[in-house]
Amino acid sequence: MLLRERVDALMAHLDMAQLFPVPVTIHFRPDQDTCEPCNVPLQVLKTRLGKRAATLAIGEFAVHETILRCPRCSAVFHSAELRGIIPPGANFGYDLSVFVGRMLFLQCKGFKEIREALRERNIILSGSEIAVLAKRFVLSLGMLHRSLREDIRSAMRLRGGYILHLDGTCEGASPHLISVLDGMSEIVLGNRKLASENAEDLEPFLQGIRSQYGDPVAVVSDMGKGFAMAIAGVFPGIPAYICHFHFLKAVGTELLGEEHDSIRASLRAHKVRASLLATRKRLESMIVASIPGLDAVIEGVAGHPLGPACPLGEVPAAAAYSLISWALDSGSEGDGLGFPFDQSYLEFYRRIVELHLRLQELFPLQLRGDWKENRCYGWVLHDLHGVTMDAKLKETAARMEEKVIVFTRLRTAMRIALPRQKKGLNDAGEMQANMKSIAREVQKFCSWLSRKKEHPSTKAYQKLVGKIDAYKNQLFADPIVVSTVAGKMLIQPQRTNNIMERFFRMLMRGFRKRNGFNSVERILKAMLPDTPLVMNLKNEDYMRMILGEGKTLEQRFAELDIHQVRCLQKQSAVDSRATFPQVRKIIRLPNLPKALVTFIRQLAS
Repeated sequence: MLLRERVDALMAHLDMAQLFPVPVTIHFRPDQDTCEPCNVPLQVLKTRLGKRAATLAIGEFAVHETILRCPRCSAVFHSAELRGIIPPGANFGYDLSVFVGRMLFLQCKGFKEIREALRERNIILSGSEIAVLAKRFVLSLGMLHRSLREDIRSAMRLRGGYILHLDGTCEGASPHLISVLDGMSEIVLGNRKLASENAEDLEPFLQGIRSQYGDPVAVVSDMGKGFAMAIAGVFPGIPAYICHFHFLKAVGTELLGEEHDSIRASLRAHKVRASLLATRKRLESMIVASIPGLDAVIEGVAGHPLGPACPLGEVPAAAAYSLISWALDSGSEGDGLGFPFDQSYLEFYRRIVELHLRLQELFPLQLRGDWKENRCYGWVLHDLHGVTMDAKLKETAARMEEKVIVFTRLRTAMRIALPRQKKGLNDAGEMQANMKSIAREVQKFCSWLSRKKEHPSTKAYQKLVGKIDAYKNQLFADPIVVSTVAGKMLIQPQRTNNIMERFFRMLMRGFRKRNGFNSVERILKAMLPDTPLVMNLKNEDYMRMILGEGKTLEQRFAELDIHQVRCLQKQSAVDSRATFPQVRKIIRLPNLPKALVTFIRQLAS
């Protein structure tokens, strides 16, 4: 009976944590005892004793492997069973790599959470070991994906082709991670780390995609000039569409950006957030000593009647604390799309103005006839004084309010990223909406905006109308006619690249998590080129394609050439190193340039 079958039989009656509470020794040897070509019995070449190993199914155990050799042809025979669960020369099974990869990239779990989950299975791993398993997971998935390119291409051809969605992301000074996917099957096709999003960097990557998968029936991207030039150069004559979400983001940033930056700078100059936080902390000590006051405020706001025992003297501090907390919570007002869809600084200013107004109403109200009980209102009013008296800030906010109304009307006309939808990046727009109908609504918006009295003197409005006119053919194109096995059919490309935006945001959020991510950030960034492929693991069609007849991902990884995976692993380690360790020892020497020249001169002499 194979080891996997033995484990399955035991697992039917035992809990994982009880299976092998103490590591055991498991013996492995080749299935055959005779060299079939030579027809002679095999001899023991050597045995490997006590090698530490671990798999998800068993936990930690010691390996006792018997290796056989043919005395005639010198062929060496290993245990196929052992190599089917653990890569040669490795300590951890394929299932551990898959488990770590899924938790890390699909579930956004931190290293601490992964270690705890493994500890429950009697497996103790360090952070660096988890990082190595994660890297092996991504590299193995990349190799497996590339081996299936012809299958993917054939499947897409049966559906009438593919719609190429192109997007990129970067963080700080990092290279740009560029990814492409098929908008019809939502399968990630390829990824590359580039120095920039310029056409000269993008074209070789897109030419590779074209050679592997053929010409797409259409291309969807954002408004980047590099993207546009590269697409035109590599896919001439292919319909190119602009992502509606990216279009709104670009024109909204240009429309609202100046006022947004000005309001942010003014609020920071007044240090109002820091002042409110300090006052709230001051109020906390008063509330901790008198929780009933806070409870009374909560009950009163909820509309519940208060009893005669209500501590009136404690209510002002609790009210001031609640109002400050409300003002600081301005970020929750957005729709989860970021600027320009969410105007967090403008909303914070709105709440400050509202808070100032309400505190002025509260200040003369003496619950017990003593003005001192309302001193806490005065503390908050003092914090807000500079902001509320800033005439320039008030004027800027009013101007931005007017522009927000314009931007909201455009969002409504395009029927995507609508206010109050709370869908965040999951909003793909109204897919059933007719493009001609949307185009008519946007044209009505342009006519309305052009008739506004502010239009002739507002360059931002003029630019907005100009951008819509310049990109209208790429925004509101007719459906595409494609030929499939079932005949010709019409396909309307997805209106957004948000599937990539969602993944990039999830990826970056995962990297920013604590509990281990920061310490191995460089190692994880080295895996990024193929990391978006993990998105494919959520795609049922893709999984059927890569798993074939009843296989698991672990089994498919075991079929890969482990030596090739290790070569990629070494290459990624070199690529991710910002500075060689040896060089870091000398770069801070104050006389390094002079000393280096002297050294070279000595060599030359």
